[in-house]
Amino acid sequence: MTHLQRLVRSAKAFSHALTRVSSLGSTPPPKPKLAPKPKLGLALGGGFARGLSHVGVLKVLEEEKIAIDYMAGTSVGSVIAAAFCSGVSAKELEEIAKMVRFRDFARWTVSRYGICNNDRMQEFLPRVVKVKTFEELKIPLAVAATDFVTGEPVVFQSGPICDPVRASCAYPGMFAPVQVAGQWLVDGMLGHAVPSTPLREMGADYVIGVYLNAHWVQLRGPRHLFDVIGQCFSIAQARMSAQWRKDADLVLEPNVDGFSYDGFDRSAELIASGERAMRAALPALRKFLEGNSAVEDELLAKADAKPHLTAA
Repeated sequence: MTHLQRLVRSAKAFSHALTRVSSLGSTPPPKPKLAPKPKLGLALGGGFARGLSHVGVLKVLEEEKIAIDYMAGTSVGSVIAAAFCSGVSAKELEEIAKMVRFRDFARWTVSRYGICNNDRMQEFLPRVVKVKTFEELKIPLAVAATDFVTGEPVVFQSGPICDPVRASCAYPGMFAPVQVAGQWLVDGMLGHAVPSTPLREMGADYVIGVYLNAHWVQLRGPRHLFDVIGQCFSIAQARMSAQWRKDADLVLEPNVDGFSYDGFDRSAELIASGERAMRAALPALRKFLEGNSAVEDELLAKADAKPHLTAA
């Protein structure tokens, strides 16, 4: 082989290699598509004044900068959730809790359907919820009520907020049923004591359920008819809790023993109880959040570590 032939052969080999590099592209390969960030849902159960514990839960999440993607509420849980989703901070809710009393949203009345009426909520809710409709909320919200005729759960996620929340708070025997869009509705605790299932249906990947498990009557016995009704529902809820627990990844049970249903004057203690419960559960929540973050970091690191060629 002559010297000229060797030069020609080398030039052809170099040209072939250059073409091969160019075909690989001059930019790095695309990074792998990561799964969407897991969505966190918070379900708040009922409990009258004891529901102020929910404010403590929200305080801790807010302080730890843990964002909530979806919320659902039953009874008092729906009031607090609606306010928070509308943009009211946990700190603001704490201030509101110091001032609110039973008379602010209920009045005693003579009726065949209940000994109280919650129509005062029509004035109370606009003061604590910054918007009028579900569509205007900053965080998607589900409000749970129960169809009085069929017994089926009813979940609201659109339209005006006020009446669905009133219905969710219509505790049987105490408050008269509330009519919404032709349906007679009562307290959501009969269908969703802790509304974890609606959060799953909304798309939540990880659900925190807050359950206020306290019997109405202690050893002293019942004081009046409402204690009898409340204790019966409390027993029933405890017996049926497996239904909502299956859709909750993390269950918080703030200690609300010894607090009466109308103990709004003990808001500081109730909020502190919610804070303690949420702080105790932070390691489990962080394990989930950081676990998903670690998986994403690992995928990105592997993508960055892959060698790639660039054209000269």
